[in-house]
Amino acid sequence: MAYPPPETWMARALELARRGLYTTHPNPRVGCVLVKDGRLVGEGYHARAGEPHAEVHALNAAGDAARGATAYVTLEPCSHHGRTGPCAVALIEAGVARVVVAMEDPNPAVAGRGIAMLREAGIEVTVGIAEDEARSLNAGFVRRMDHGRPFVRLKMAMSLDGRTAMQSGESQWITGPEARRQVQRLRARASAVLTGVESVIFDNSRLTVRADQLGLPDAEAIATRQPLRVIVDSRLRLPEAAACLTEPGRTLVVAVEGVDEERIERLTRAGAEVLTLPAGDDGRVDLDAVLRHLAEVEQANEVLLETGATLAGAMLDAGLVDEMQLFVAPTLLGGDARPLFQLAGIETMAHQRGLEILDIRAVGQDWRITARPRRRSQAR
Repeated sequence: MAYPPPETWMARALELARRGLYTTHPNPRVGCVLVKDGRLVGEGYHARAGEPHAEVHALNAAGDAARGATAYVTLEPCSHHGRTGPCAVALIEAGVARVVVAMEDPNPAVAGRGIAMLREAGIEVTVGIAEDEARSLNAGFVRRMDHGRPFVRLKMAMSLDGRTAMQSGESQWITGPEARRQVQRLRARASAVLTGVESVIFDNSRLTVRADQLGLPDAEAIATRQPLRVIVDSRLRLPEAAACLTEPGRTLVVAVEGVDEERIERLTRAGAEVLTLPAGDDGRVDLDAVLRHLAEVEQANEVLLETGATLAGAMLDAGLVDEMQLFVAPTLLGGDARPLFQLAGIETMAHQRGLEILDIRAVGQDWRITARPRRRSQAR
């Protein structure tokens, strides 16, 4: 009798892990299935930090059938005590015979220790099945653990002629409701939403996840966790009456050191948290320092960058954008409208910034382009 190959079971584990797409912050998304004699005997996924991990859910579902089974896990089982016990120990005590792991955990507190613990207990361990898919699902967690900063996803909405707003700043709405629903889902999966003060001043943006626009069956539960709202505001120009300051969740305003203390106090009373950081070479907030603060202090895995041309261009210039989600509407705004990016140093074709297109698809009447910036050495 032919049994399904390991890739089939790992694909199911990844499917389960995706159920935690909007809810596991700051933990990674993990799925697990238990298979015995070619039959699924238990499965589970990690839903929220502080709750049982995927392996525990799968073991509970399998019961005694877990003994002698093979566990397929999308991330190396943990070996340390956190808010929950170590999953490697749980698998050992349940008597599983084999563990197939998609990828090693990049968390230094685990980093191969879980795999070593399993092998020391006499359990066969295979690593690397569907590793690329597992890494993609947890790109933010991997980025935070490996590089000390979050994965930054830039979202922009533009007309077919590459414009984002009228000269006056008016921008609602360029794209249709289906594209805006996708943006709500990008916000919901993010640990933080990052923007510039100019965008907030022009749009009075709330930067919240709105349950009625998500279009998901568990939208109300997802929207109970609002991503951290982060506003880059070097000189503290944010109005105290800004709508985002009255919304559920937290608003962090980042300014340069030495700004007016009275202004800090007034914004704090209005509902903001104010963080001051050393200025960069241009006298403005050091953007890399912002991201490192978000990774280290806020444990942010994914940051959604929703902003205007100036901050978007500065983030690209600094090499801090990992992925771009560009929503293109079938409309024209004209040459006087605002451009997509303000980029420094582009004077000849040799200076152009190359992109790698990952995906293009229709979203209602609009198009969504998923791309990532090429390294300067990769530019055409």
